[in-house]
Amino acid sequence: MTNDLHHIGDTVLGFEDLESARILVVDDNTANIDVMLAFLEAEGYDLSIATNGETAIKIARHSRPDLILLDVMMPGMNGFETCRELKADERTREIPVIFVTAKKEVEDIVSGFQSGGVDYISKPFRQEEVLSRVSTHLRLRRLVVAQERLITKLNGALAEVDTLRGLLPICSYCKKIKDEKGAWKKLETYIRTHTQANFSHGICPECLEKAFQTDT
Repeated sequence: MTNDLHHIGDTVLGFEDLESARILVVDDNTANIDVMLAFLEAEGYDLSIATNGETAIKIARHSRPDLILLDVMMPGMNGFETCRELKADERTREIPVIFVTAKKEVEDIVSGFQSGGVDYISKPFRQEEVLSRVSTHLRLRRLVVAQERLITKLNGALAEVDTLRGLLPICSYCKKIKDEKGAWKKLETYIRTHTQANFSHGICPECLEKAFQTDT
C-alpha cells in the first residue's frame, strides 16, 4: 500500500508523463483536424479523430479518452448537444471536454459551460494556447483520478481498522476467530487477511521458562 501511495503522490504532483494520454479530436473540417493533430502529435499524445458528434460519442464510450477537443459548429449534432450526451452517460461523463470554436459571444461561452465543457480554445488555433490548455486539463484530470484512488485506498484502510476495532468472537480454548462469514480461522490467518501485518514468531519469557523447566 505504501508504494501505491507514493505512486499516487507522484501523479498528483504532476511527475507522471502525459505522453500516454488519449485525446479525441472532433471536428467536421479536415483542415482543422490536420492542424490540431500537427500540434498534438509533436507532444506524443495518443490521438483519435471524429468528424461528427454521433461518431465522437461512440468512440468516447469505447476508448474512454482522457480529454476531448470538441468543435461547436458541426452539421447534425452540434458540439453543445454532443457534450450534453457525453455528460448524461456514466461511461463518459467524467471525461473533460474543451470546446474549439470561433464563436466568442458571452452567450455561447455560457452555453458551453452549461452543457458540461471545462474550457474553450478559440479559432484560429494558436499552438501555445492549444498545448497549454490541453496539458493543464490533462493534469487536472489525473489529479482527480489520483484523489479518487487515494480516497478508495484510505476507505479500505479505515474499514480494516474498524473490523479490528469491533467486538470479535474468539474461542476461549483454541483462540480461533469467527470472521464475518461465520468461518472460524486461526488468529494469525484472520489478522493477515484483514490487515497488512506479517508475523515474526518468537517466544515470551514465561513460555520459555515453561518449555525448558525440568522436573525436580
